[in-house]
Amino acid sequence: MSSNDRRDSFGARSTLEIGTGSLDYYRLGALQEQGIGDVAALPFSIKVLLESVLRNNNGFDIKDDDVTRLASWASHPAGGGEMPFKPARVILQDFTGVPSLVDLAAMRSAMQRLGGNPRRVQPSIPVDLVIDHSVQVDRFGLADALRINAEIEFERNRERYEFLRWGQGAFDHFRVVPPATGIVHQVNLEYLATGVLTREIKGGREVFPDSLVGTDSHTTMINGLGVVGWGVGGIEAEAVILGQPIFMVTPQVVGFKLTGHLPEGATATDLVLVVTQMLRAKGVVGKFVEFFGEGLSSLTLPDRATLANMAPEYGATMGFFPVDAETLRYMRYTGRAPELVDLVEQYTRAQGLFRTDETPDPVYTDTLELDMGTVSTSLAGPKRPQDRVTLEEMQPAFRQALVAPTNERGFALNAGALDKHATISLDGNGHTVEVGHGAVVIAAITSCTNTSNPSVMVGAGLVAKNAVEQGLQVSPYVKTSLAPGSKVVTAYLREAGLLPYLEQLGFFVVGYGCTTCIGNSGPLPGAVAQAVEEHDLVAAAVLSGNRNFEGRISPFVQANYLASPPLVVAYAIAGTVDIDLTNDPLGHTAQGEPVYLRDIWPTQQEIAATIAAAVKPEMFEEQYGNVYDGNDTWNAIPQTGSDVYEWDPASTYIQEPPFFIDLPPQPEPLTNITGARVLALLGDSVTTDHISPAGSIAQDSPAGRYLIEHGVERKDFNSYGSRRGNDRVMMRGTFANIRIKNLLVPGTEGGVTLHLPSGKQMTIFDAAERYKAEGTPLVVLAGKEYGTGSSRDWAAKGTLLLGVKAVIAESFERIHRSNLIGMGVLPLQFKEGLASLGLTGHEVYEITGISDDLQPGQELTVRATAEDGSTKEFTVICRLDTPVEVHYYRNGGILHAVLREMVQQ
Repeated sequence: MSSNDRRDSFGARSTLEIGTGSLDYYRLGALQEQGIGDVAALPFSIKVLLESVLRNNNGFDIKDDDVTRLASWASHPAGGGEMPFKPARVILQDFTGVPSLVDLAAMRSAMQRLGGNPRRVQPSIPVDLVIDHSVQVDRFGLADALRINAEIEFERNRERYEFLRWGQGAFDHFRVVPPATGIVHQVNLEYLATGVLTREIKGGREVFPDSLVGTDSHTTMINGLGVVGWGVGGIEAEAVILGQPIFMVTPQVVGFKLTGHLPEGATATDLVLVVTQMLRAKGVVGKFVEFFGEGLSSLTLPDRATLANMAPEYGATMGFFPVDAETLRYMRYTGRAPELVDLVEQYTRAQGLFRTDETPDPVYTDTLELDMGTVSTSLAGPKRPQDRVTLEEMQPAFRQALVAPTNERGFALNAGALDKHATISLDGNGHTVEVGHGAVVIAAITSCTNTSNPSVMVGAGLVAKNAVEQGLQVSPYVKTSLAPGSKVVTAYLREAGLLPYLEQLGFFVVGYGCTTCIGNSGPLPGAVAQAVEEHDLVAAAVLSGNRNFEGRISPFVQANYLASPPLVVAYAIAGTVDIDLTNDPLGHTAQGEPVYLRDIWPTQQEIAATIAAAVKPEMFEEQYGNVYDGNDTWNAIPQTGSDVYEWDPASTYIQEPPFFIDLPPQPEPLTNITGARVLALLGDSVTTDHISPAGSIAQDSPAGRYLIEHGVERKDFNSYGSRRGNDRVMMRGTFANIRIKNLLVPGTEGGVTLHLPSGKQMTIFDAAERYKAEGTPLVVLAGKEYGTGSSRDWAAKGTLLLGVKAVIAESFERIHRSNLIGMGVLPLQFKEGLASLGLTGHEVYEITGISDDLQPGQELTVRATAEDGSTKEFTVICRLDTPVEVHYYRNGGILHAVLREMVQQ
């Protein structure tokens, strides 16, 4: 039986009568009627997975047993066991989408070399790529900043854009949303997502839930619309694009009950920071979170999207909200067709996927509860999004962080360094200002988390209006920026008359895309950067983002705080985080009267009234009416029309990666890892930003030297994220984050290590090249939560290309573990804590038990031999969690397995 042949083993295929005719669908209730599980008691998110399994049952990669097991989930809510899932579509953003397209192009080249038809490498489901990560804040504080940044963006990224234009023509079912449209997740929320999908089938059409995976961890934002979806690595997404199911452990579902409503002064940002802190403490890595309770009805859909967006920060696979009346209201509000909204309601009600306040609570694996009335104004930082600080606690918390040790997420300053100050020259006329630790040098209204939410964006505008009317100004050394998630935001801020007030405080629109939050903050003014660097100041950034990991925002900023857009404006005015905004004045009027935060903070009623008057459905219709062909600069880029990409050896942006070159028809037998050395010995919470940074490329780094050697001037380096189509750059950038701490070289930061046994200190890339020449395999040792953060496939690809065969960690973040497997790197988990084993990283390592009979979760033995000949032996758990993951690892990676299957068919 072919994987494309579906069967209706349970008689679930039914007809849904709608106003324009009828649609086929697979009715979940048919299973319960046959006594197959208590489907009505399932969490809504599990019902959506069940519908996919039921509809795609083909007896091949999805079988009857998969249906019955998942339908019976309520009897075994602890999860476990393998299940397949076929999402309905895939969404990409350009930083991760370009390398995915590079891999697909490389597979076509490999297919041609192997004598096959290159066009067999083809998307089998709809794929949308949104160009949103190319915007860098080079110009700011100017009325024409948007135009200048857009021109620079096109000039810098032309090679990448030409490649994407080739992909537009070469692949079926592949659409590109051009630059300067918005952030991928906001475009998905406001336009791409439809709630349900329909497609042609033999004899008619069928309807089914919209679902997706995306190559950005914040794909979960769409959970706020009742759409199942989450972030995966580009490697896994590529397999889904080519028709492969995702094989996953059947998830546990943690129910999060919300009651009450937000109090006056609290925002959705404050709520999500509380939820993130609670769920990190609970421990939900690899689990679904589903929100329930009567409190849902008091949350607008943009508020829900804010909560769903930060699922990666609280560790969950999803943060899901079921479809309800608010979902339908939002779809109408954003200009979706009335007949589509009607179909969403009819279908979800027919399938038991529609929530009301009277809906019985589903069965959950576990639950927790929050009264939203207890939420207060908060920030999170200075190094992690789950480290929430209330506004009242902010000043003492920052001062404590200055002296706290680095292993407690502090800055370890001694007493003599606390009073350091610097004088910044503001212009050539002798105007100066003195700054100290905590000086806010970046204040950015940015990120999909918040710019999709009118309540906080209008709130920021009202704070700006009230501040300007009181005569307040932004401190002149603060780099301010406003990067809306879509042009709709600009339209309603302008309609409300708030945009001029934001501009008077320096918050000019700099672009439509992911900016400061991804590390595209751009350079600081020279005088500011010099002052921070020469005086060793702990400078601060306040941004309305979702990520504040070390080294991510700017190389000159150590203390990074997440906050609501209104608070970003407030801290820009204050100019420092070393202030108590609950008691200290932000500034003074022209008459010398103090102005406090409470004096300029708008009420919820003011915000709601402004939204009602300014935000209109026709704004969304105008924005997205010609979204694919409305950018003339993009349209002018020529398309070659070839099926196989013509690789340019001189390109520094796009190169054919080595993954499929000389690929043997059959995989080599699995063998033990012997004679391995430690490339890096790392602590807890090592993020994918630490492993594969997305931001600026240092001139004296291996990647910087490579670019200079290939004729690229420093001003044209662009970022690591924009260079992800070139493996030569990305391999050199692996473990190159300026804040990564390799414990093989104590007391240092940055991508350095010791080559062993020589003991010579060098860059990680240089050491890896030397080990490669010596024929020495490598391992990485790490603590808890290895691979936290973005769904960054280059964190796995670069690891492989450096010669790393296995990563041994105390625990892994879900997406990065999958990515390692997808590239043929073995993830292993300590049974004991890393520290308790007393390993120095200077040992020689042997990992035994790896063979073609390797099983999911199998225990393996590691023997570490020290320089004096003594040995330590310990057991690790093989984190290949399913038989399919073993199959992928055996093939050297998921795409290697798929390509071999294509060649053999």
